Amino acid sequence: MRALCWHGKNDIRCDQVPDPTIEDARDVIVKVTSCAICGSDLHLMDGQMPTMKSGDVLGHEFMGEVVEVGSPNHKLKKGQRVVVPFNINCGECRMCKLGNWSVCERSNRNGKMAAEQFGYPTAGLFGYSHLTGGYWGGQAEYVRVPMADVAPMVVPDGMTDEQLLFLTDILPTGWQAAEHAEVKGGDIVAIFGAGPVGLFAIQSAKIMGAERIIAIESVAERIALAEKSGATDVINYAEEDVYERILEISKGKGADSVIDCVGMEASAGHGVAGVVSAIQSKLTSTERPYVLAEAIKAVRPCGIVSVPGVYGGPVPINMGSVVQKGLTIKSGQTHVKRYLEPLTKLIAEGKIDTTSMVTHRSHDLAEGPELYKTFRDKKDGCVKVVFDLA
Repeated sequence: MRALCWHGKNDIRCDQVPDPTIEDARDVIVKVTSCAICGSDLHLMDGQMPTMKSGDVLGHEFMGEVVEVGSPNHKLKKGQRVVVPFNINCGECRMCKLGNWSVCERSNRNGKMAAEQFGYPTAGLFGYSHLTGGYWGGQAEYVRVPMADVAPMVVPDGMTDEQLLFLTDILPTGWQAAEHAEVKGGDIVAIFGAGPVGLFAIQSAKIMGAERIIAIESVAERIALAEKSGATDVINYAEEDVYERILEISKGKGADSVIDCVGMEASAGHGVAGVVSAIQSKLTSTERPYVLAEAIKAVRPCGIVSVPGVYGGPVPINMGSVVQKGLTIKSGQTHVKRYLEPLTKLIAEGKIDTTSMVTHRSHDLAEGPELYKTFRDKKDGCVKVVFDLA
């Protein structure tokens, strides 16, 4: 089969690789009908995540048709269309039983390695380094889905791939970010980054009743999408002081919550910090906590900082500000399974737009390496890339 594979920093190739096979009775093989490039895939492309190996198959946003099952009694049946969450869940461990799906204790077959890095094992993830299990991802024609009797959701009749593909990651990630921020009626919410996750966080905050939704972004196409998604205010961080503008909008009180949808490869745009950012990005593009620092500064006392953006290691933050202001910080990989059914209902009701952010579509994985670069460089107005392989 063909698949998009990692071969080193900035080296993504469309390779011919062996077809996946059933390894366990709980497995299924899925023929991928749709997949996408995620912003966190760019961290892999940029060489930011450790333990990647040459030839690893990428991709954790995918859905498709079940073509083989590991057991005649499997919960899933051949021919069913399924949405596959990016995290793999055993359904049996303490964390799964608590609904904390992203920290499943058994699905990461390299859990010991993850525990050495983070203190405890985390769930296995598709296409996201050997630190998370070394599972091949779904930017491919076929994918093996382990423990498939737990996390995947059968597609409801009448719903399309285009409607549901982003349930695999970015939609529930944006929703969980707003949920972590405890958004409620009348709140002022500031959201750093109007990429796909940020756009879904904006939609989620709107549904949850936020009065003012501030999008912090510098790319024109993303600003337009943020406004379409429900942002009431936009701060162009390349031209304005974010903290001062948030104070102005909030009449000096600060945002009730701030959401960091950027993560480890943030850039500071305005003033001296922007100059430092530009220099540092030339020297090293890893773990730049500019957005996190701004979030901690801009949120009101006893407010919440929600962090769906990916960080891979230690970062310096102002703990004095966190403690003295009485802040709450909430983060984590998304518990995708927790949100599948309620978000599917909102999509069916037309309350969530899952299509307008898709700017680039392809029917050919061979175009993947170039589209990775287009997405990374935000060329041609690129916000989201989807492959339609049906």
